[in-house]
Amino acid sequence: MSTARARGLSHAPPAEVSLQDALAAVADPVRRSILRELAAVPEWTKACGTFDLPVAKATRSHHFAVLRAAGLIEQRDEGPRRLNRLRRPEFDAAFPGLLDLVLSHPGR
Repeated sequence: MSTARARGLSHAPPAEVSLQDALAAVADPVRRSILRELAAVPEWTKACGTFDLPVAKATRSHHFAVLRAAGLIEQRDEGPRRLNRLRRPEFDAAFPGLLDLVLSHPGR
């Protein structure tokens, strides 16, 4: 069932994202942290509120929106939680090697 909150989400297909937008999305250390956390867990098991991020809720929401717009993550609502999935296969097809580099780079 689609909720008003979920209907407001837009997910860009990675194949339609420019290289500039992909690079801008992975340039931020907070977003790289989100990507690393998602890569370490099974799909659809990590809710937005469970990420250990040093930012306010509004800023957190902005970072998730940038990652969605760059085709890096997909989100869906389940009850009060918004779950996340790293779109690795799709992103790797559009930008081979970029996500591997980002995920292998230690720390912030």
